[in-house]
Amino acid sequence: MGCRFPGAVRTPEELWELIASGTDAIAPFPTDRGWDLDALYHPDPAHPGTSSVREGGFLAAAADFDAAFFGISPREALAMDPQQRLLLEITWEAIERAASTRPRCGARTPECSSASCSRTTPVRLLPHIPEDIEGFLGTGNSGSVVSGRIAYTFGLEGPALTIDTACSSSLVALHTAVQSLRRGECGLALAGGVTVMSSPELFVEFSRQDGLASDGRCKSFADAADGTGFGEGAGLLLLERLSDARRNGHHPVLAVVRGSAVNQDGASNGLTAPNGPSQQRVIRAALADAGLTAADIDAVEAHGTGTRLGDPIEAQALLAAYGQGRSAGRPLWLGSLKSNIGHTSAAAGVGGVMKMVLALRNGVLPRTLHVDEPTRRVDWSAGEVRLLAEARPWDGTAGPRRAGVSSFGVSGTNAHVVLEEVPEVSVSGVSGRSCGVGVVPWVLSGRSSEALCAVGARLLERVVCADAPAAVDVGLSLTGRTALTHRAVVVGGRGELLSGLRALAGGEVCASVVAGTAPASGVRAVFVFPGQGSQWVGMACELLDVSPVFAARMGECERALGRFVDWSLTGVVRSGVGLGRVDVVQPVLWAVMVSLAAVWRAYGVVPAAVVGHSQGEIAAAVVAGGLSLEDGARVVALRSRAIASLAGEGGMVAVSLPVGEVERLIGGWEGRLSVAAVNSPSSVVVR
Repeated sequence: MGCRFPGAVRTPEELWELIASGTDAIAPFPTDRGWDLDALYHPDPAHPGTSSVREGGFLAAAADFDAAFFGISPREALAMDPQQRLLLEITWEAIERAASTRPRCGARTPECSSASCSRTTPVRLLPHIPEDIEGFLGTGNSGSVVSGRIAYTFGLEGPALTIDTACSSSLVALHTAVQSLRRGECGLALAGGVTVMSSPELFVEFSRQDGLASDGRCKSFADAADGTGFGEGAGLLLLERLSDARRNGHHPVLAVVRGSAVNQDGASNGLTAPNGPSQQRVIRAALADAGLTAADIDAVEAHGTGTRLGDPIEAQALLAAYGQGRSAGRPLWLGSLKSNIGHTSAAAGVGGVMKMVLALRNGVLPRTLHVDEPTRRVDWSAGEVRLLAEARPWDGTAGPRRAGVSSFGVSGTNAHVVLEEVPEVSVSGVSGRSCGVGVVPWVLSGRSSEALCAVGARLLERVVCADAPAAVDVGLSLTGRTALTHRAVVVGGRGELLSGLRALAGGEVCASVVAGTAPASGVRAVFVFPGQGSQWVGMACELLDVSPVFAARMGECERALGRFVDWSLTGVVRSGVGLGRVDVVQPVLWAVMVSLAAVWRAYGVVPAAVVGHSQGEIAAAVVAGGLSLEDGARVVALRSRAIASLAGEGGMVAVSLPVGEVERLIGGWEGRLSVAAVNSPSSVVVR
């Protein structure tokens, strides 16, 4: 997940800190956007051209952007809607956070679906357009280019959609991406939304409608609710089918989208008015898609804008859809992130999803702010639904914890998503704090030397705190990040690592830091696979336990070898018995090398070439795709058995085996192996 939200939130962890601490992130209007703040405010909502409030939820430094990092010229960056710029940043961050699932440029499997945009003032509406940015305005402000630019920048070739259903945009985007994954249109998907208010238009518009809270704060489902308060935000989720994530060893899985649904109010009681029956229907459709009942859901992150009209309608729909038939003492718990940061429009849905994912992982249902008492416009006794006026532990002993998230667009498009926790899969099978690793490398990189120093400073801030992860866990996470041009490796125990980071952050020289610049042309990897002699008793045992990718590939090798050998691959690896036999050690080494290559690929290391010797040649051929795994197993088994029983002459490998045995081993290889001579009715020589 990647995000930007009010309260200087730049990461999911900072978002959780804001939520868990009950922080109110509403603040005065920004002073860096050219708004005439003195003329903008007027306490009378009916006063034309003014806002009846002067506070909201705003992003810090929303205009800041490192254009060069994304290969964008300064002129083009100036013409770009800040929403495009923000989405590029958080897309990069979301992908980096999911390093094991990083999409690669040119791959057809990843999908960018969908980036949502909300109301902003396009650059073309400004009174004066500088000549040097003319020609960039179309792509810089087009809604379609919001998603297209992400796909272009990151080389994604699956469906790329920009969806605008107003306040429900990002949940509709999530629903669309999930459907695309289920249909097999892509292997990975990006979904989210963004809202930046380049002008105060939204505040002026809702002031005319008398729809704004007097203090700019959403008092979701509270009796004191007096209108909505607007905020800004951006959030993006990286999605993958759960089966693919498990098969590929991608972890951690933060949560599962168990079900989702989208519908429309249709001809209801007003174009922009919420519709209770439609909200009930979309909730029930999402539950049906998830294969669950209302009683299976613990909590709902509601739309909860704090309006006198919308909140009672939504609460009554929740009471009808979720509040019936629940066991005693197990109500549906209700809350809204909007009470912390305001209504972030197109980013509201994805913000709610991120909040509930973080709540699932932390085992806490956070409180909703500004609740004097539940609104008296709702008969709360009509069902088992309770407002989260205080934080509560989220007990998961009765089964998987699940939550719903709602978003209702002002245009009448409604969306509901059902989330479910996923049991954590151990990455290493052993705690990093107790694994006994003394010296650890921390690998860092940046686009420039200044950026590299900044990366070191940010990492230092994270690892000196009380709940810092183990050094080996930090090192493992850093290996999955993109290797940029300016690089540094900090090596040592914890003390040396910290002192090295301090030196790197300050641009100083330190014995525990090696820094340099990669060649402009880039460096490509070559995999070298050795011959016999590289084995030792106990090799690969720990990898079988700690690496799902390695274990899965070894399992495939074992099944492929099983046709030709009468011993167990994993049994030999774990016991060491048989490694003294050439017809055992060579197939074992072949399997280990092929499986190690799969691990490197899972971390994004793809070889430009492969080289091998002896059974390493066969491993290289399999890794390069010249041989299938089954053919590689056939060759290494035949070759090693031949070596074990032959006598060499003049560099020719002579195999003395019964004819029936050779036919069994080389079946299907007619024309690809040559029978040199038949020495006797019972044996052949094979080249």
